[in-house]
Amino acid sequence: MTGLVIRNTGNWYVVQADEGTLYDCKVKGNFRLRGIRSTNPVAVGDRVSISPQPDGRSALIDDILDRRNYIIRRASNLSKQSHIIAANVDQAVLLVTIAHPETSTTFIDRFLASAEAYRVPVLLIFNKTDLYDTVERSRLDELCSLYSSLGYACRTCSVLSGEGLDSVREALCGCVSLLSGNSGVGKSTLLNALLPEAEARTAEISSAHDSGMHTTTFSQMFFLPEGGALIDTPGIKGFGTFDMQREEVAHYFREIFATGADCRFGNCTHTHEPGCAVREAVDAGRIAATRYISYLSMLDDHDEDKYRR
Repeated sequence: MTGLVIRNTGNWYVVQADEGTLYDCKVKGNFRLRGIRSTNPVAVGDRVSISPQPDGRSALIDDILDRRNYIIRRASNLSKQSHIIAANVDQAVLLVTIAHPETSTTFIDRFLASAEAYRVPVLLIFNKTDLYDTVERSRLDELCSLYSSLGYACRTCSVLSGEGLDSVREALCGCVSLLSGNSGVGKSTLLNALLPEAEARTAEISSAHDSGMHTTTFSQMFFLPEGGALIDTPGIKGFGTFDMQREEVAHYFREIFATGADCRFGNCTHTHEPGCAVREAVDAGRIAATRYISYLSMLDDHDEDKYRR
C-alpha cells in the first residue's frame, strides 16, 4: 500500500493512504541501515509504501518512493547530519519580515542558495507591511527590487489586515508549497488566514498519536480549498547548508555565477584573486553587498564547529 506523508512529529508520521485512510506510522526497523545521514529519513511530502498493522490504525513505513526534489539544511545540533525540511514540492515559500522581527538577508540568501542547489523555485513573501514606518517601507522596496531583479518572485502582504492576501492565495493555488521562515514572522497566522480550520484539524490529528510523546514542534501538510497544499514547518533560527562544496557555492548565487564567467581565473573564489570580476561588480554596486556578504558566509560552512557554538 502506498500513501503520502502529511505529518511528522519526530519518530511518528501520519500517512494518508491513496484511498484516504490516515495511518499513524513508524519507520520499519531495518530502514535505518541504509546510511541515510539525516535526523529525519522520512519527510512531509514523501510518497511511501506502508504495511498496515492488525489494529487498522497504525502501519510501518517500508520504503520511500523516488523523490522529485527536496529541501534540506544542516541539522543545527548535529553538523554532520542533515534535516530534510520537505519533499516533492512545487515551490518553497519563505515568509520574511523587515521588522518585528527582522529577517536577516543572510538567512534569506542561504535559503535561496539551498533551494537553488535542489532546483526548487522560491516565492518570497514579505509580511507585516501594516507595521512598517517610512524607513522600513523603503527597505521593503529595496529588497523586493533586489530579489525581483534576480528572478525571484516576491509578494508583500499584511496577514492581519488582509492586504495582499489575494495575491498570496493566487501564488499558492494548485501548488504543493513548503512554508518556512524564522519564528515570529507570521507563518501560523498566514496558515489560519488561508485555512481557518487548520487549528482544529491539527488538534484532531494530534490526538491520534501524540499522547505520551514529548514533541513540541512538527511539520504538517494542509490541503488548500483553492487546490494545492501548504507544508507548515517549525520556525528556524538559522539555515546551515549541508553537503555543499566550497567551490560550488558561487553556482547558487545567480548574479555571482554569471559575473564570475568574466574573472581572470577559472577557479576564482571571488575573495582575493586579481582580476576578479565579482569583486569589481560589488565595488561598482552591480552586485549587492549583502549578497556578497552572504556568499562569503557560506564559504565558511565547511567549518563544522560554527554550528556547535
